[in-house]
Amino acid sequence: MKRRYASRLGNVLMGLGLVVMVVGVGYSILNQLPQFDLPQYFSHGAVLSIFLGAVLWLAGARVSGHEQISDRYWWVRHFDKRCRRNGQHHS
Repeated sequence: MKRRYASRLGNVLMGLGLVVMVVGVGYSILNQLPQFDLPQYFSHGAVLSIFLGAVLWLAGARVSGHEQISDRYWWVRHFDKRCRRNGQHHS
């Protein structure tokens, strides 16, 4: 898969994950309001959709390569001697 297509696919998966999470949170909130009278058995699906959206988001970040930036900063922050306040190594 070429880099451009991988980036597009990753961005689409991240966007889809965001939409699924927002819809899940929205349905969970609307389910708590009594005037809408929504079925209670869909509330479990709404909570599951939040986690499914997060998995889609992470899969999209993995495909498009966005997770490497945060890993690099985490690595620098925890293991680079220039970024530590003291000279001791924390483990």
